[in-house]
Amino acid sequence: MPAMTTYRTAKRIFDIALSLAGIICLCPVMIWIAVRVRREMGKNVIFRQKRAGEGGKTFTLCKFRSMTDERDERGELLPDAKRLPPFGEWLRAASLDELPQLWNVLKGDMSLVGPRPLLPEYVPLYDATQKKRLDAPPGITGWAQINGRNAISWPEKFALDVWYVEHAAFALDLKIILITIKKTLAREGISARDDATMPRFTGER
Repeated sequence: MPAMTTYRTAKRIFDIALSLAGIICLCPVMIWIAVRVRREMGKNVIFRQKRAGEGGKTFTLCKFRSMTDERDERGELLPDAKRLPPFGEWLRAASLDELPQLWNVLKGDMSLVGPRPLLPEYVPLYDATQKKRLDAPPGITGWAQINGRNAISWPEKFALDVWYVEHAAFALDLKIILITIKKTLAREGISARDDATMPRFTGER
């Protein structure tokens, strides 16, 4: 479809321009965060994890590390809430832990706007409708992020992701970016109701 091709091209140009500008302008902030993370949580400043991108293709997502590697007496990692130090909690609340994903956008792994990239092991658990979220490049922010983020359930999140994929447009992307800035400043929807982070997806419908 010509309209969709034009939209995809414009979206990619927009992604490259803004991610590059963001990396340049926010470089001092990212250096400061890296120094603080190194000092407070150890040498592994960047958290890297495999995620499922467009079409289910796996890529390596980058974030600033926000949790420690504290373990119990059996050597198992403690729950997220107990491994989240004050600085890490602040990074998440301000969404500054996401800044390294600008490199993912510049490389083409992600877009500024789209469904959040999730773990590859979740993909086989999607139903036919939920799989539609893989028809668009994953984003740093998205329709689900501005409509509840981690404070909504997985079915609600996926329904919002699918709605975005079915209604994707440049004007909608701009709207999402502007609302994201507003909600980030207000620090809304950072955590799920009973978790420091979003609980694992188990295939719930």
